[in-house]
Order: sequence, then C-alpha cells, then structure tokens
Amino acid sequence: MCRWLAYSGTPIRLEDLLYRPRYSLIDQSQHSREGVETTNGDGVGVGWYPVDAVGEPALFRAVGPAWSDVNLRELAHATSSPLFLAHIRASTGTPVQQSNCHPFRFQNWLWVHNGSIREFARLKRDLVLAVDPELYPWMAGSTDSEVMFHLAITYGLRDRPVAAVERMAGLIESVAHRHGVPDPLQMTVGTTDGDRIWTFRYSSEGRSRSLYYSTDMTALRALHPEVATLRGLSEETRLIVSEPLGEMEGAWQPVPESSYGIIQKGQDELGRFEPAGP
Repeated sequence: MCRWLAYSGTPIRLEDLLYRPRYSLIDQSQHSREGVETTNGDGVGVGWYPVDAVGEPALFRAVGPAWSDVNLRELAHATSSPLFLAHIRASTGTPVQQSNCHPFRFQNWLWVHNGSIREFARLKRDLVLAVDPELYPWMAGSTDSEVMFHLAITYGLRDRPVAAVERMAGLIESVAHRHGVPDPLQMTVGTTDGDRIWTFRYSSEGRSRSLYYSTDMTALRALHPEVATLRGLSEETRLIVSEPLGEMEGAWQPVPESSYGIIQKGQDELGRFEPAGP
C-alpha cells in the first residue's frame, strides 16, 4: 500500500512536513508503523499550489525511493506552499514508473490514494470503459488509483466531490459483484481543487487503512503551549495523514470508518460515506 499527507494553512516549506517531524513522510518510506508494508519505496510525489498563484498546481514525481531522492530534498527545502499533497508508493502490482506515481493531476485538481481494487486486472476493462471518453487521453499510467480518479471526474468531482466519489465506489463494487470479486475496494483518498481538501476513508469489508486529522490549532496550542512552532500557524491550518507525524498527545484524531471530511475556510465538515449507484 502507500502513505500520504495533505496540508492546508499557513504557507510552510515542504521540508517542514516531509523531513523534519520525528515520523515524517520520508521516515515512513522506510519505517511505516501503521501501513501494510513497513517500506514504501516504489516512488514518491508531491503536488503543491504556489503562494499567491492560481490555476494548475506544480507536480514532482519520481520512481526511486523517497529516502534517497536528492532532488526532492532540494525542492522541499526551497519551496513553500499553503496547500499541498505528498505521497510515497508501495506498488500493489502495477509497474514502478513515473506515470504511476501520485499525486495525479487534472487541471487544478490533485488526487492521492492508499489502498487497492481487489483483482484489478479482472475488473479494469469494465471500469475504464465507464470513464468519460474525453478524459481517457489523460490517463497516462496503469494503476487502479488513476482509474478511480478519472471515474470520480466522470461522475462530477469538479462540482459535487462527495457524491462523485460515492458513485465511483459504487461502480467498483457493482462491477466486482458481477465478476464474483468479494470486498473489492480499499481506500483512503485525498483530493483538492486548490481551495478545499476532501478526504475519504472507506473499504468494502469495513476495515479501512489508517487515516488521521490534526486537532484544530486553537485546541492544539492550548494543549501544548510549550511548542513554539504552533504559534506561527493560523487557526485554520489542518493536516490529514496516513499515520501521525509524532507522538504529541491530543494532536491526532482518527478519521472514522466509512466517512468523508472537508477541510475548508470556516467550519470543516465530517460526514458518512456511502457508495451509491453509478
């Protein structure tokens, strides 16, 4: 499987989350504590929205292991962003190649996924044929994650993200049922349009991969007044992570099973995720 994080808030350098925490994403690429695999060395990627910029996010993806990528380290040191997604990959069977590394990008949207579609090779043809033909040329890789992204776009991700991902999940389960594949979908997903972040935790079997969100900054500063770095972050700063970046008590809350969350200006949202008929 994989590990990923999403950040929204006060602009920070990418290295502040990718490298500096005790259990940073780069540390997790070798020493994952809650993933299916301890090592996630089949590629790395980060997509970010530059400060005071609009439109398409920037994207860096590489096939090597994150822990030894000197270009990523240089980029993370030099780049600041108010919103970014980062991902380290452990392949579930598709090739290790740049087009299979996350995040996936379409226009102003980014998408990361941890999990898999069970027996994807058997289901792939039916799933790909459900993708809007106008989107098909944009699918450059061979992963289930990228097919999921383009199905979600097909079903209206740009207008109604939660409903679109619910329809995507419903289609996968429906196709799997026709092929006799049990419990087909395992996913934690992060996606963003550059303004809001949507996150999803769901599996057909009801035992989804780990996912956490950060406590709001006001509460976190009250819990830990001794941590100076918290003072410089806005009250709306949020993090979504596959596993906690440290052991600070009260900092991380598990995302509930079968739920979605929306990180946005003002009040965040948390709701029940239910696959729907396509």
